[in-house]
Amino acid sequence: MEVTKVDEKGRVAIPKGLREKAKVKRGGYVRIRTDGESIIIEALEPIADKYFGAFKITEWPEDLDEFVVEATRRWWSQKAM
Repeated sequence: MEVTKVDEKGRVAIPKGLREKAKVKRGGYVRIRTDGESIIIEALEPIADKYFGAFKITEWPEDLDEFVVEATRRWWSQKAM
């Protein structure tokens, strides 16, 4: 168990050991939910890993997760027509 302080903006830093154990990386996504009076933070698989190889790209994007989200939106928009 680790103890950390909530700052004036309501933010909490997740200690390095817990981030490493849960495989939470800088810029990664987490799901936050409540269970009674507890707050549960769960690491999510990067979107880019989930859709690896699904889209053809000519140049590696700076933010791969954002690229995949945008490409998926475009794909669904074309499919809806």
